[in-house]
This record gives sequence, C-alpha cells and structure tokens, in this order.
Amino acid sequence: MSNSSFFATLFQVTFTPDNGTLSFNLNGVSQISGKVILEFQVLGYGYSVYHGTIDPCADDTLKGLCPMNQGAIPNLPSNAEIPQSTVSKVPNAIYYIPDIDGKVRVWINSTDGTPLACVEAELTNTKTVNQKAVAWTVAVIVGLGLAISAIISGLGHSVTAAHVAANALSLFSYFQAQAFIGMTSVESPPIVEAWTQNFQWSMGLIRVGFLQKMATWYQRSTGGTPSTYLSALSTASVQVQKRSLAVMGAVAGLTKRSNSATTNIETMKVLTVSGIKRVGFKGNIELTNIFFTGYIFLVIFVMFVTLGVFAFKFICEALIKSKKLKPEQFHDFRNGWTLVLKGILFRIVLIAFPQMVVLCFWELTQRDSSAEVVLAISTVVTMIILLAWASLKVWRIARRSIALHQNPAYILYSDPNALNKWGFLYVQFKASMYYFVVFCLGYILIKGMFIALGQGSPTLQAIALVIIEAAFLIAISIMRPYMDKKTNAFNISIASINLFNVILLLFFTGIFNMPALAIGIMGVLFFIVNAIFALIVILMVAWVSFKALTTKNPDSRYQPMRDDRASFIKSQNSLGGTQELDALGATARGDQFAAERKRMDLEDEDDSMASSQNVSQVNRPQYNQQEMGYSTPQEPPRSATASPYGYSNPASRSAQQFRAQNTASPNMWQRGVGY
Repeated sequence: MSNSSFFATLFQVTFTPDNGTLSFNLNGVSQISGKVILEFQVLGYGYSVYHGTIDPCADDTLKGLCPMNQGAIPNLPSNAEIPQSTVSKVPNAIYYIPDIDGKVRVWINSTDGTPLACVEAELTNTKTVNQKAVAWTVAVIVGLGLAISAIISGLGHSVTAAHVAANALSLFSYFQAQAFIGMTSVESPPIVEAWTQNFQWSMGLIRVGFLQKMATWYQRSTGGTPSTYLSALSTASVQVQKRSLAVMGAVAGLTKRSNSATTNIETMKVLTVSGIKRVGFKGNIELTNIFFTGYIFLVIFVMFVTLGVFAFKFICEALIKSKKLKPEQFHDFRNGWTLVLKGILFRIVLIAFPQMVVLCFWELTQRDSSAEVVLAISTVVTMIILLAWASLKVWRIARRSIALHQNPAYILYSDPNALNKWGFLYVQFKASMYYFVVFCLGYILIKGMFIALGQGSPTLQAIALVIIEAAFLIAISIMRPYMDKKTNAFNISIASINLFNVILLLFFTGIFNMPALAIGIMGVLFFIVNAIFALIVILMVAWVSFKALTTKNPDSRYQPMRDDRASFIKSQNSLGGTQELDALGATARGDQFAAERKRMDLEDEDDSMASSQNVSQVNRPQYNQQEMGYSTPQEPPRSATASPYGYSNPASRSAQQFRAQNTASPNMWQRGVGY
C-alpha cells in the first residue's frame, strides 16, 4: 500500500492442512511505534477463505512486535491456528491444480483498527505449468522440423520439404502468439502467465549468465544505467502485477505514515512489473537487459546457421571424395550453396520479424541507452525494408510469369534463383496467392506494435488483438491461401485458437466486471485448451518429420498440388552430364528457348514487365505460341488436362510424359528447391 509504515524484506507463509496451521516468517523495516494488531486474510481466486486477527501481545512467538518499534525488526516465526471446519472447506483439488491463484494478506493495524501497512505473499502448491522441459521440447521439435525440411529438400523431395517447412513455421508462429499473450500488460491469472512463459524462448528471451553480463556492460559503456533489481532483492520489492492489486489499492492511502522519522525504509525501492517487464523478471533477466538479450540471441542464431551451412558444404564434399556420398546427392546445394545461404538468412529474418518488432519498438519507449535505441531503430527498419523489397521482387516475378505464361507458378518455381532466394515468402502458399505474404507481414507488424507500444493500456491491447486476430482468421478462412487443404486446415486451426486466446484475454482485463472465480476458471480453460492443441500440433509436426526421413519416396504421400509447381521445378543437375538430356528436359517443360538464351537474371533491374515482354517479342518471333506450350487470352486452346488457372498446360503434360518414359526417379526433377 502507498505511504506504508512497514517494508517487508521477508514474508513466507506455509499452510499445513493436516494439522490446520498457517506458519509464517516476517521481518523488515518499520516506522511504526506502539501496539499493533495483525489481521490475516487467506484468498483463493479472489474469495476470502479465512479471515482472522492475532494480538502479538497474546502470542508468545510474536513478543517482538509488542510493542512494535521503529527500525529493523528480527525474523519472527509464528503459527496461526486455523479451525478444522475452515480447513475442511478447502477443496482437495486446490492441492493439485498448478499455479493456483491463492494469497495470504496481512494488515498491520493500530489498536483502533487503522491500517498502517499491508504485506502479501502468494500461495503455491509447488506445482506449475512453467516447465523448462516443455520449453526445450517444443524448441527442439520446431528446430528439427526446419532442419529436416532442408535435408529432405537437398535429397530432392521438394513437395515433402515444402509441407514439413510450412508446418514447422506455422507451429513456430503459434508459439510466438502464445509469447505475445504473456507480453501484454493485461493482469492475467497465474496459470496463464506461467504457461505463456514457456514460449518466451521464441522471442529470444533466454537467460545465459555471461550474456547478461555482456548486456549490462554494453548498456553501461554506451551511457545507460543498468537496473539491479535481481541482484538487490534485499533492498527492493518487486511485485509481479496481479489482479489482486486492485483490491490492495482500495486499502492504499487510507492513512499516512504515523511517524515522520526517517529510517531505512526511505532507501527501499518498490517496483510493480507487468507485460514485457514481467516476462523478463520471471525469466531472471534484468529489466534493462530484455531488448539486448533478444537481439544478441538473434545475432548468435544467424552466426550458428551460417557456420552450419559452411560446415555442411565441406562435409558433403569430404563425403563425396571418400565415396561415402553419391555425387548426385545434395548436388544443387553444393553448386549453389551461397544462393541457398542467402535464402536461409532471409528466412531467419522472416522468423525473427515478430520478435524484433516487439522488442525494438518497446526499446523506443524504454531507452536503456542511446546506442541500444539506435540499434533498435536500425534493426527494425532494416528488417521491414528487406522483407518489403523481397515481397516486391516476388510480386514482379509473378506478374512477369503471368504476362509470359498466364501462370504465376511458371517462373516462381522454374527459376532456381527465384526459388532458392525468395521461395521462403511464397512456397507455403498457392501460386495464385503469391501476394498473401504481404498481408501476413502487415498482420505481424500491427500486432507487434500494439504489444510493444500499448504496455500502458491493457484494455486497448486486448481489444486491438481481438480485432486483428478476427480479421486474420476471416481472411484465411475465405481466401484459403495455403498450398493445399491440409495446410489450410492447419493454419485456420491455429488462427482460431489465437482468436479464442485473445477473447479470453479481453475478459481478463475486467471490463465485463466478471467475478474473480469466473476469471480463474477461464485461466484454467486457457491452459487446458492450449495444452491439448499444442500437444496435437507438435505430434503432427513430429510425425510428418519422422515419415519424411523414414519413407523411401515421401513425396508419394502427398497429392500433386493444383498449381503444377512440381512440373516447373528445374533440376540443376545435368542428369549425368549429358547436354542432350538437359535440352530434352527443357523441351519437355515447354522451355524450348533455353538453348537460345541464358536464364533470365532475376536480380537485374531490367527485369521489369516491359523489358520481359520486349525480350519475348525480340527473341521468339518465329515460334508458334501453342506449339511452345503458351496460350493467348484471346484464343485459349482446349485441353483434357485442365489447369487451376483456367488455361491449358501442355508443358505440364509433356513434362509428365517425359518423366514417365525417360526418368527412373522423379526426384531428379525436384532438386534445388531450397526450402
């Protein structure tokens, strides 16, 4: 309470139902002088379970408080007898429910009943859903999913690689959404805060001792003042914001200090943490190190991935020289590993985008040091520019493909340069939905900004998140933008759960004035629904990844995608080094001009639509479009093989016929995808 006359440096409470005792240890610094009465109250989910008073002068163990004197008071252990009739009213389930919302509150009152101070301690049955094993398990499964997709892609199974990667990324985005819930400043039930704490690793908030020292050193060396709450808890009281604070506020201010004498209490610090600060404090991270911790883990991750690609390249070469690896395996990766590395780094930018949007914009409100502010601005602006530029490149390539081939999938999947470098933005979507990534990036940006900049307005945060999640769910339910039905169902399910979570978050704000017990029940419901759903999607991703590794031809498990992308994916392998087979393969795909011109360079600035049309008109006037596998909008040819875009695709049929007649393994056509 404000203007408190007592500051507790220790307050521990233990309730033993077998003998009905409530034991506690209490010490601290006092400005109170005179006789006092201790008023006990035990709360469970907002309801008073027990309420009673103790006179220190009548309790032998509390003689040190009769009367209470100014200054430091010694550790005073005591036991309070609770009637058995009261103990029997406590449900047995309360001893097993994790993260129970229970508290013990003690008022120090004057003999006339005037509140002088209030101390509070949380009750726990030592059971919690915040488990390091859970965090490590989900992190390993997501990481393995992404790694397996890369390996499967290198082995030539492009369809399987696309599905594994898409599911792993969707699962990771779900974990980040869970972390977002914990980062809001809404006063959620303890079980919700504990559950969402399991996923803060997806935001880079992982405590490592030497990194914390590095963050503190960096902040101090760049003009900032590091916080020391974790290392000075003996002189600082850090209160994790709870729903009960509103009740405590009713007591605050009822009386001013009864004694104006200056004691050690004046040097004590009191801090209430919520939102992102609450997440950092629970993660044992100093409050001024939160941004730098997330940033440095991104840098470390990029470094390890880059070194991993380097190592994998040289390991492959060494295995081939020792004849332990077939030359055609990982052929495209070994020949174009720098291009693959660029695509991987772009994908990391996409994965880390939600994390850095929240942390960078939040750092602008904290300003831990001038250098960290500059770092935050430069990082988030660079990420936005890179992803916007990459999205523009995809749009231009798709528009050019539509103009030349009446199909966006043709160049998006037939050009290995585009596929390996920019494929991370569109392979999870249908070819006709190549632009949907722009909506996804906008969704992440707006959502992250409300989390970062709305820390002082929990109700506004909750309302905004409900609107954002509802709009995203409606969009993907109507547009169905993902590559197939299963992937659409997977992502729609995740979006539905995200909407359910933020609706509960809106109830947690208290704007509907619901009773505390109802809020507690909703908190348990939040945990149960998300725990079951997380288990299901984790098992699905793990199963898909396992089958991808153990099945001889995993692509056979998936139906051909309607955008015919597999027909356009070119192999960078020369099929044994014979140029005749390369030419034959190009003919089968409908690209008979490949021998007359080099592959279009998608990185040049002259790859605009107009220049592409000019190239096609200059280089190909003597060929008939229908013979080459193209059709004009005016006279579209009829074909028994229909395309999902409403046009004939003889190139696809030719490719299928050629593979059936001349290729022993269709995987030879599907290398170099770079998922």
